[in-house]
Amino acid sequence: MNDTQQRIGELVKSNDIVLFMKGNASFPMCGFSGRAVQILKACGVDPKALKTVNVLEDPAVREGIKEFSNWPTIPQLYVKGEFIGGSDIMMEMYESGELQQVINGGQ
Repeated sequence: MNDTQQRIGELVKSNDIVLFMKGNASFPMCGFSGRAVQILKACGVDPKALKTVNVLEDPAVREGIKEFSNWPTIPQLYVKGEFIGGSDIMMEMYESGELQQVINGGQ
């Protein structure tokens, strides 16, 4: 496992909710990343509790996260160490109520 994969693994393990995105929660740099942040806010996630990783600032992470998750696109959401998906999957899960359950620990 290379350094980038280790760094990504640490980020995913050490934060309850991690969003690898373009930009940050305050200033998303693409529509899909913006939508992902809005979905999380709609689920009641406190922006302060949300760990975002701006892949535009780190090309190694930008490529490495795709390999880490075996998922080709960004944004990517991880909750409690588990890969959830990108903004389309987040939207589907939000609409069904499943994302709220995952985020709130199944309550």
